[in-house]
Amino acid sequence: VKPMTPRCSVPKAVPVGKSASLHCHENEGFPKSTYSWYRNSEPLSPDSKSSTKPHNSSYTLNPATGTLVFHAVHKGDTGRYSCIATNDAGFAKCEEQEMEV
Repeated sequence: VKPMTPRCSVPKAVPVGKSASLHCHENEGFPKSTYSWYRNSEPLSPDSKSSTKPHNSSYTLNPATGTLVFHAVHKGDTGRYSCIATNDAGFAKCEEQEMEV
């Protein structure tokens, strides 16, 4: 079963240096969906340390739960975030939401 449009929650504004949690979830898809996050339409690597982009943000992305946690945000984390739920039957994307740092 193709995933439904996931519900995404993105904080509107986060003070520099604070942690931020972004959530993405849908429960119609079968098999269970995996989740990927995008900032300004660029995919976020599941592992912030292996990212090739010169981006010193530290975050944890859990593809199974759809949770993206920034441990300490900085100005470069400002942007439009969206999430895609994917399974064998297809994928669905939530609306982009702005997070300001």
